[in-house]
Amino acid sequence: MALFRRNINLNSDNSTGFGTSSDASGSRFYRKDGTANVVKKGLTVFERYSWYHTMLSLPRWKFWLMLLLVYILINLFFAGVYLLIGVKHLDGMNARSFSDQFAEAFFFSTQTFTTVGYGRINPVGHWAGVISSLEAFVGLLSFALATGLLYGRFSRPVAFLKFSEMAIIAPYKGITALMFRMVPFKNNHLTDAEVKLTLAIKIEEEGNHVNKFYPLKVEIDKINALALNWTVVHPIDERSFLWQLSPNDLKMVDAELMIFVKAFDETFSNTVVARSSYTFNEIIFGKKFIPMYGPSENRQTTILDLDKLSETVPVELPVITPPSAV
Repeated sequence: MALFRRNINLNSDNSTGFGTSSDASGSRFYRKDGTANVVKKGLTVFERYSWYHTMLSLPRWKFWLMLLLVYILINLFFAGVYLLIGVKHLDGMNARSFSDQFAEAFFFSTQTFTTVGYGRINPVGHWAGVISSLEAFVGLLSFALATGLLYGRFSRPVAFLKFSEMAIIAPYKGITALMFRMVPFKNNHLTDAEVKLTLAIKIEEEGNHVNKFYPLKVEIDKINALALNWTVVHPIDERSFLWQLSPNDLKMVDAELMIFVKAFDETFSNTVVARSSYTFNEIIFGKKFIPMYGPSENRQTTILDLDKLSETVPVELPVITPPSAV
């Protein structure tokens, strides 16, 4: 316990933006996808969310599903309006049953919305003309917005980095080290990549539950080019907060390793960032990563196997004598 107290008394860093009160924070600070584990309340949904940012950051399948749902709902609405004013205002409609009339009105709405206009059904009278004109206007605006969102998603700089599923404690130069791996999984070219590690813990101090944040120094914190995988190594020596700590110690303080990566993307000519984190149960002791790249059969190129990003094998940790108590 004295050794653990020594570690806690190391210099901490409170500039992470998450505050020092442990009672005021939830579980992990960052989710695995790098987003802050924060849910905002107190305002309406329309005030809390930037719909532009939301649509740009949605997963691909959710984005297309959202566009499809909006398209269907708008046409369902206008189909209902056409039936409300009467099918007699839609010349060329031959349907007799209500379901067939609704289907005809819906497909006429889609033709008007997209400005296709096949011509078999056409609006008759002022009401039908006003509604179809309004729908064509809404259609033009909708497609302009959808085009802007598609371009925004297509042109938005993204790091395209994958992190290993776990961080590991492995032997390293006679001691141990905390390690994790990251790899660019697209054909983008990242240069001047930098990484910063912060260990967050929750402890009781003078009767209060507080958050403390400790910067962890890495062996190499900047590389010229991120072409292959990058194994980030934090040597666990006497200067490290993790010195002589066990898995139970990390669990006791609800430890979380926060990762911040910044690099320059040559294609976008812009800086990209990526974040991730590992909680105490995602930090595995006694494992080491296996190599994930090697030469091709003709030895003319290097093969990077992305499937091996998180593959490890067991390894025995060295027994390190703790420093004598002062």
